Amino acid sequence: MQELNPQQHFTSLVTMKMPYGKYKGRYLCDLPEYYLIWYHRKGFPDGTLGSLMATMYEIKLNGLEYLLTPLKNK
Repeated sequence: MQELNPQQHFTSLVTMKMPYGKYKGRYLCDLPEYYLIWYHRKGFPDGTLGSLMATMYEIKLNGLEYLLTPLKNK
């Protein structure tokens, strides 16, 4: 699988939906913080999905969700 460049990585946070689980169909940027914390403790999935979820965890942990607003509005 090809690695995403930084722009694609952030764009994917607002366009990619969770493919399974309790929040299936929800955009990754809209996953609840407690769900990302749970995955952080359990271990994020391998591959692109896990990388994106880990990024979203760090964004929410540090209160940086506002950085995704311009991407959401596109």
